[in-house]
Amino acid sequence: MTARLHCFGESGNAYKAALTLVLSGYDWEPVFVDFFNGATRSPDFRKLNVMGEVPVFEEGGTVLSQSGAIMYHVVARTGKHGGKPGEEPDVLRWILWDNHKLSGPAGMTRFLMNFLPADKRPEAVIAFTQARLKNAYAVLDTHLADRDWIVGKGPTIADLSCCGYLYYPEPFGFDRGDWPNIDRWLDGIAALPGWKHPYDLMPGNPSDRA
Repeated sequence: MTARLHCFGESGNAYKAALTLVLSGYDWEPVFVDFFNGATRSPDFRKLNVMGEVPVFEEGGTVLSQSGAIMYHVVARTGKHGGKPGEEPDVLRWILWDNHKLSGPAGMTRFLMNFLPADKRPEAVIAFTQARLKNAYAVLDTHLADRDWIVGKGPTIADLSCCGYLYYPEPFGFDRGDWPNIDRWLDGIAALPGWKHPYDLMPGNPSDRA
């Protein structure tokens, strides 16, 4: 049975799940969620996911939300990108770090700067979250100074989680040129067979609403 991932192109968290699925060779298809017209707030969607968020993964009788849970499901089913024996705790450590320190503020900052009308953007909040993000970029860039991947000798879901927002073109205070080790690492992920940019991997992008 082909799995279904409810997602939309602008969602970095959905991208983490979609990228894990495609790089693992999973049989799946995207299902577009019209987030910007309120789809995640609809009663039907809340029946699917009471949290009212994407991504949502469906396969047979299994329904999962939260990108990390979906990524771990894919690892369990395929045996791919979970790290070698003994590396699992470090993979989890970086996924938790990403959700709290990197993707969380990156997603919010990108939304505030690009998807709100200019007169509604809270400049003080944006400045605060950008400062927190700068610290997160520094942590990741330093960690990658002498390695190709976040954990071990190959790509894991730690990499696929931490990269979730860093390929998007909309400005949110991240410039790859400022972080040479992150830049090299992102090139390495993009060179993996099957990699696609989020706007090519999932339906929905800003040009659809232009």
